[in-house]
Amino acid sequence: MAPRRSAAGATAAEPEPEQEQDTGASRLQFNEPLTWRPGKPIPLDTLLKRLDRLTKELSEMDQETTDPASLAKVAKEVASHQLLNHKDKGVRAYTACCVVDILRLCAPDAPFTPSQLKDVFSLTVTSIIPALFQPSNPYNNQHKYVLRSLAEIKSIVLLLDVDGSESLLLHLFSAIFDGVSGSKPVAGEQVARDVEYSMQELLGVLVEDATSLPAKVVDVMMAQFLRAAAPGTGRERHNHVPLDDNQATLLAKEEPEAYQIVKHLCQMFPDKMARFVSQYFSDVIVDATGFAGRADPRDGDVEDDEDGPSGPSESDLRELRKAHTLIREIWKAAPQILQNVVPQVDAELSADNVHLRQLATETLGDMISGIGAAGPPPPPVLDPAAYPPLRLEDDDKTETPAANILTTPLSAISFSQTHNATFHNFLSRKNDKIAAIRAAWTTAVGHILSTSAGGIGLGREDETALIQGIGEKLSDADERVRLAAVKAIECFGFRDVILKLGPLGGVTKDGSILSTLADRSRDKKPVVRVAAMSLLGKLWAAGTGELLAGNEAVTAALGGIPTRIYSSFYANDPELNVLLDRVIYECLVPPSYPPLKKASKAAASNGNSQSQAAGPAAPDQDAIRAERILLLIRSLDPSAKKAFFAMQARQPQFSKVVHTLLKQCDLFNGGVMDNNADIITANLLKTSVYIAQFFPDEVKTKQDLYRFAKVNDRRNYNLVKYVIGQEHDFKTVHKALKELVKRIQTSKDPGIRDAILPLMYRSGSFMFNRSHLATIMEYSRSDKDGLGAAAHEILNEISQRNPDLFKTHIGQLCKDLVDQAPTATRENEPVVVETLKACSTYARKYPKDVPVEREFTKTMINYALYGQPARAAKYAVNILLSKKDDRGKISATDLLQRTLKDWTYGTRHFLNKLAAVSQLELLAPKVTQAAEDTILDMAVQQVLLEVRKEASDRDPDWVDDAELDEECQAKCLALKILANRLRSMEDVGEAKEKAKPVWKLFMKLIRSKGELSRGKPTPTHHRSRLRLLAAQLLLKLSSQKHFDDLLSPEDFDTLALTAQDAVQEVRHGFVKKLQKYLADGKLRSRFYTIVFLMAFEPSTEFKQRTETWIRSRARHFQDHKQQALESTMARLLSLLAHHPDYSANLDELVDHARYLLFYISLVATESNLGLIYKYAERVKQTQDALDPGSNNHQVLSDLAQAAIRKWQAKKNWVFGAYPGKVGLPLGLYTALRSHDEAQQIAETQLVPDGIDEKLDELLRAMDRKKKRKSVDGSGETNPPTKRTRTQQPREPRTAKSVAKKAAAAAKQSKGATPGAAAKKSTKKTEAASSTERRKSGRSRGGGNQSYIERDSDDDDEEMLDGVAEWEYEGQGGWDGSQTRRRGSRPGERGDGDGFGGRDRRRHCCGGRLGERAV
Repeated sequence: MAPRRSAAGATAAEPEPEQEQDTGASRLQFNEPLTWRPGKPIPLDTLLKRLDRLTKELSEMDQETTDPASLAKVAKEVASHQLLNHKDKGVRAYTACCVVDILRLCAPDAPFTPSQLKDVFSLTVTSIIPALFQPSNPYNNQHKYVLRSLAEIKSIVLLLDVDGSESLLLHLFSAIFDGVSGSKPVAGEQVARDVEYSMQELLGVLVEDATSLPAKVVDVMMAQFLRAAAPGTGRERHNHVPLDDNQATLLAKEEPEAYQIVKHLCQMFPDKMARFVSQYFSDVIVDATGFAGRADPRDGDVEDDEDGPSGPSESDLRELRKAHTLIREIWKAAPQILQNVVPQVDAELSADNVHLRQLATETLGDMISGIGAAGPPPPPVLDPAAYPPLRLEDDDKTETPAANILTTPLSAISFSQTHNATFHNFLSRKNDKIAAIRAAWTTAVGHILSTSAGGIGLGREDETALIQGIGEKLSDADERVRLAAVKAIECFGFRDVILKLGPLGGVTKDGSILSTLADRSRDKKPVVRVAAMSLLGKLWAAGTGELLAGNEAVTAALGGIPTRIYSSFYANDPELNVLLDRVIYECLVPPSYPPLKKASKAAASNGNSQSQAAGPAAPDQDAIRAERILLLIRSLDPSAKKAFFAMQARQPQFSKVVHTLLKQCDLFNGGVMDNNADIITANLLKTSVYIAQFFPDEVKTKQDLYRFAKVNDRRNYNLVKYVIGQEHDFKTVHKALKELVKRIQTSKDPGIRDAILPLMYRSGSFMFNRSHLATIMEYSRSDKDGLGAAAHEILNEISQRNPDLFKTHIGQLCKDLVDQAPTATRENEPVVVETLKACSTYARKYPKDVPVEREFTKTMINYALYGQPARAAKYAVNILLSKKDDRGKISATDLLQRTLKDWTYGTRHFLNKLAAVSQLELLAPKVTQAAEDTILDMAVQQVLLEVRKEASDRDPDWVDDAELDEECQAKCLALKILANRLRSMEDVGEAKEKAKPVWKLFMKLIRSKGELSRGKPTPTHHRSRLRLLAAQLLLKLSSQKHFDDLLSPEDFDTLALTAQDAVQEVRHGFVKKLQKYLADGKLRSRFYTIVFLMAFEPSTEFKQRTETWIRSRARHFQDHKQQALESTMARLLSLLAHHPDYSANLDELVDHARYLLFYISLVATESNLGLIYKYAERVKQTQDALDPGSNNHQVLSDLAQAAIRKWQAKKNWVFGAYPGKVGLPLGLYTALRSHDEAQQIAETQLVPDGIDEKLDELLRAMDRKKKRKSVDGSGETNPPTKRTRTQQPREPRTAKSVAKKAAAAAKQSKGATPGAAAKKSTKKTEAASSTERRKSGRSRGGGNQSYIERDSDDDDEEMLDGVAEWEYEGQGGWDGSQTRRRGSRPGERGDGDGFGGRDRRRHCCGGRLGERAV
């Protein structure tokens, strides 16, 4: 029976006289004195023995049979100050045992006065309880007895009525909490579990019986929850940095004992603790938020990061953070007691003060996630080098094991269901006007989703809302929010990414979260794009196992990641390129993949990786790595593949540069040189400057390379040679790189790693290594896992770019070709052609390595005659004639004879014969000379001039190569026969003579849009193919000077218009071929004029790549002190003057101003602006040689001068007039007839009034477009889907010009006359006039393109021209009243080459080739 608290004082004041007791009642037998008079103390030994006897007797007595009156005397004595305050701890221990037994026997009436009770409990609290934490104490049993008695008999409740109980309670709670969880006084001593349980029971009695607890006691109880926090309670949540393994050992791994006690109390007495906690947080939060009404400088229109004097103090924030940290942990431990606290936090969400809103957002986010004071769990580690890779079914192995219960998210109840209103208020914080709060919200949502709301789960609607919120924050205007969104996705495990984010759309689906994450890889802020691209790379690497297995969900979600990563190559940004190298070689295909056998144990300890299979046959590491490379290439789209192969093509180039650097470093000798010190140092600096231009920080890179040379570490030099040497296997390369990085990091100057490591990535043999070739060749034969096509692409690329790698494998390649050779009755596998192509390319560089056996020659002839597809004949002939010897001529003669036998159209293998003849015309013209008439008759009369396929209105504008019919393929081969016949002629005079009819044929194809037949119409897609090929062949022929002379200015203008063909594939194919020849220096500088017609290119991506390519060429000419692009201004004015769209009308001239500004924006610099202006000015002083009666060029000259001046003012450049003379192109301009005429023209302003305003509008529109680009600021090349519409080929369409706000009124042509009603026509109709077709050709649309414009307000700002946009109401023809190209074209995707790399080959044509002063 528990003591009766209210009667304690009365029962002890006046002892009642003894009453008659039942005969069965037992009385205390102890009758020895325990107190003494002053000066005559009882000896200690005697006193201890007496107390021991008394203790034993009392402990054996039973309350039911004991006479309480017999205890009165000893009760008075043991409560005396002499015993309670005795200096000996034994006396105090025995005394306490006696007291608790007396309380037990006398319950419910305590035989002590209030002052005696206070002394008793003071002894208990200050002496007995602390002594329990010393198990070695000789009186430990007595101490434990006291504790058990107080807890079990519940006599501790008397403490609540004692005067000064607040201090005693505070001391009691503090002593117990500090004792069970604090530092132990003796190393190795542990408090027994029964003691801790008794203490927990003791405190539970007090909590249960107390009507209220002192605030300080509640404070102490709440503080125990903070023991779960990492050292430094009150940390900034948003600055949380994951600890490394060494730091993590300092943290608690389980709940402290004091934490467990308070947690138990909260769970046992939830209602009472809820009242205590509610009052506690009301006091704490009110005190801490006293600044809530103050003006917050971070709110409103003031910048987020500004602090004002009226803001909260650091102590305020510290207390507030502590309170909210405590709320997090209490929710995790005992959420029931926070039922009255959650509304207080909810109210903070709507506070005006930024600090309150942010803390409330963070706190609620952690509460929903079940994250306590220890912080969130470490994010899952996605190890790109783990092998075997992850699989979805290995769910338990994909997550990091929960080694620390304190950081394991746990929510006992669902927050969203228990506090639904607060949950939805929390969701509304995603649109807070303060970026820091939006970032905190985003981080919190990442934790909620990754932890499944503390493991209790979310409703489908709630989960969808949170996921969509993260997707929105990925595109937030503030980089902190975007970074938080990326980090939030990092919290997801691989399985969560696939199952939670994947169903909403993969990387390739516009608008999906994963697609938006991929957009962030080109964010304008480095910290965001680094995080996003690294995460993408790790996700793809982690999913390679499922990708190879063909898992549809993983493929749909992550399959497009490599394409999005490699697409950043086209941005041509040095900083982005360095990041791209890092992600490729640290995430996608890290050199450490797969781990070595000795590293398998470490890999097994990683929660996200699996140890390598231990068996008698270890996996082939080179084969595993080659498999991932093949998977990477298979995952790339055509555009990304070009970027991939371009990066690999530069590896040998960078390797040579690094070899040069090492040579210079060796000569430099750390700065110690005997002779030619100045020259050696200058050469070293020159090489360093050249390398530094490819890095974002050129100055630092140059300094790092110089310091690398200054160290003069010969071992480092050798290691670099191992890395970049193509003759080394991959194991050697990898080990060398590891040692090099380690040596640099441990050196005195580890900072040079920033320059050396990216340089090694670009110059090292990591991808195309000879160790990988055997596996790649095997996959090319077997097509295992569908990787055969990728293997063939690699072999083809290696054969073209780096054929040296084939030297050890060429024999196997040739053997494979022989084994799979076709015959007249048996076809070869189509994939074999790629091997044949690789062998052909290798044979061109190393003809001596080609086998000379008769069987191999016979095999090549069979490939030429029977190989499928027909292009196999080309490669077979190349191999046959690679040695250029008599045996090759004999083989060629044999092949020709077999080709001409029964050579009629439509026979079996007819295309093979055409392809073989085409290549024989090029490589063996003397062999084909005797059969020239037969060949020409077949090519022209029987193939080109005949139309066998019926044309139809349903014919598409373009078909892919795989779907191209045999007739069109034959015509293409016939055109190549004609071109190759001319290219092989050595006599220039003969070549020119025989070229005239061919030239005329090609130009007719271009002018007539691919139509040669006068009787029967040619199918539309045939005409597209023929005019494209004719234009490309003219470019190829023009690469030879004697053929280039045949290209008259009129023909040149006609050829140039191919860049504006109505069919996308035609114009893109033409421009890409043009760029290739120009970059290789095969064409004269006048051909640069054509690329500036791309100002109206509809495909945003292709246009941007063209711009990048032009800037690269401009940089190349600038570095080589050439003026090729500056002199192009004169040719561009002539081309525009004879453009079919030209008109002197003010509105029409603005269109031409777009061409000029397109040129100026890409070519002009402050240093060459005067020269460009000089060319434009000089054109006005001439007469048009092509049309002497026209002044179009003079009008455009004035327009160009005005545009240049406007651009100069926009850029705030200082205009420097060019002092020298400039020459104009011969054949385009002639001198004026007289000086008076020249003077009159010079004084006349030929452009209409108002042109200045129009140019200003155009420039403002250009600026608005730049500002309106997506927040990544990287010129994202994927246009929104709403900008494109697939046309239906048979439906007509009409177009109208939509006015664009104020700009539209200025540009609306008053004199425009409406045209005829839209005629019923398809997109193939050629009934319109040629002028009309050229004007609208780029908008008539190809087979897969419509020139639709966006009409939203955002698009208004994004318009480049700022004039008008096309809005197509139907599908088909044009509205006759509007025929100009005023709007930007549809956002179609292009495959532009435009790699933007700096071509180190000097342009063969120099500056103004073929030009002279007029």
